[in-house]
Amino acid sequence: MASTGLQLLGLVLGMLGWVCGVLVCAAPLWRVSAFVGGELVIAQVLWEGLWMNCLSQTTGHIQCKTYDSTLALPKSAQAARGLTVLSLLLCLVALMFGVTGAKCTHCMGDGNQVSKSRVGRIAGVLFLVAGLAYMLPISWTAYAIIRDFYDPKVAAPLKRELGPALYIGWGASVLLLVGGSLLHVGSAPPGGRSVPIFGKAGKDNPHTSAAGEGKQQEKAFV
Repeated sequence: MASTGLQLLGLVLGMLGWVCGVLVCAAPLWRVSAFVGGELVIAQVLWEGLWMNCLSQTTGHIQCKTYDSTLALPKSAQAARGLTVLSLLLCLVALMFGVTGAKCTHCMGDGNQVSKSRVGRIAGVLFLVAGLAYMLPISWTAYAIIRDFYDPKVAAPLKRELGPALYIGWGASVLLLVGGSLLHVGSAPPGGRSVPIFGKAGKDNPHTSAAGEGKQQEKAFV
């Protein structure tokens, strides 16, 4: 029997992961300018995201600008855009399937529990795929930032540090993975698969046993 508590908890965690994922995707805080040596002006901080970059000053003035061309971006940035958007779309589909297949809803009727459990398990798998797809660009961006930071061939003004959006992105991925797992487990099909046990069939059914004994007696008289 499907557990309503696990289903609801999985849906809540998946929705929280989707909200955090949307914020991370839109936030220009993936890369932050690193203060290496004395070549950078501390009064200005450069923020870089998937869709825009911002220049923050100590006076509180922030100036943001979207990227002029998508094709001019590095291949890694284009792949990160595609994976994050794909993950967020999968989350929307998983939310719709999860609400439809939840035991506490009446979208598919109360008598169709087997189909509802299948839809709920599909929603859990979609959440899992979305979490993995979202974690991939986050982890790859963090790896590239750390690699360039410790590379002596990269100039100091081009070095970056991990932005706060990456940490929130890891948290969103974990929420999606945990929510998908709980939803998948909580949407187990009602009951188990009936397996006939031939050794106990005669003992459990007295009518069958009596009929068998009658047949044996008839064969004996013949």
